[in-house]
Amino acid sequence: MDIAITGASGMIGTELTASLSKAGHRVVALVRRAPKAGSDEIRWDPAGGTIDAASLEGIDAVVHLAGAGIGDKRWTDERKKLVLDSRVDGTTLIATTLAGLDRKPSVFVSASAIGFYGSPGEFDESSPPGSGFLADVTVAWEAAAQPAIDAGIRTPLARTGIVLSPKGGSLKTQLPLFKLGLGGKFGPGTQWLSWISLADEVRALEHLLTSDLSGPANLCSPNQVTNETFTKTLGAVLNRPTFIPVPLFGPKLLFGQEFVDEMILASQKIAPTVLLADGFEFETPELEPALRKMLGR
Repeated sequence: MDIAITGASGMIGTELTASLSKAGHRVVALVRRAPKAGSDEIRWDPAGGTIDAASLEGIDAVVHLAGAGIGDKRWTDERKKLVLDSRVDGTTLIATTLAGLDRKPSVFVSASAIGFYGSPGEFDESSPPGSGFLADVTVAWEAAAQPAIDAGIRTPLARTGIVLSPKGGSLKTQLPLFKLGLGGKFGPGTQWLSWISLADEVRALEHLLTSDLSGPANLCSPNQVTNETFTKTLGAVLNRPTFIPVPLFGPKLLFGQEFVDEMILASQKIAPTVLLADGFEFETPELEPALRKMLGR
């Protein structure tokens, strides 16, 4: 297949591109700069509302992963607007463009997140949206894909959990402290953490490309853990102590109370009901084997 990907240079996009290319697919990256000569790249500008639509004619599938980072900076009003606009504007642009093509792709996999459900609680794809900044962003993000759905393009919404990889995300940030024996639980440690390994994230996205699924699908392990269990497991894998709880005053000072409440203390026990019912099998559904594999332990 010819598969176009937005966010192809990100942590997930890089791994997905490599996996699809290895499987014999042609991957075309949507980029914000001028495409390199002779490369499989298409230019787009989500903020400016422009895209090289002609180059998307005949593309078999599109995976839309692009969006400003949620967990890497303080949630100022300006940053929150960027997080929202980068998702809604980008999704609206590409969904509308695909809907208007003469030769439309058969599938449009649009990224989403488990922030949709809010916190705290136990959720599956039938659960209604929650409240809070992340829930509001995710609801608007998914709604922006509607033009593709209306045009008859199969559109899975990949509600991704916390993606674990030493290459990026929260695990990369935590590893230095844990390796020094300074890792610990956040707050009470009873909050649920719905995670997925980077390898299974890529495999799940590939499954959505080739299955008949449409609508929301939770991309997270069926074996969720509490923050305390995650902490103890990572410490055991690294052979380091995890006795000292991490004080919350540091994250609150750096990122603000709203960030801490929704990103650190949020409790979400998410079931990947749709994926499992469709026959998807996780390669590493248990946390400790997953961490050992990705960390070479």
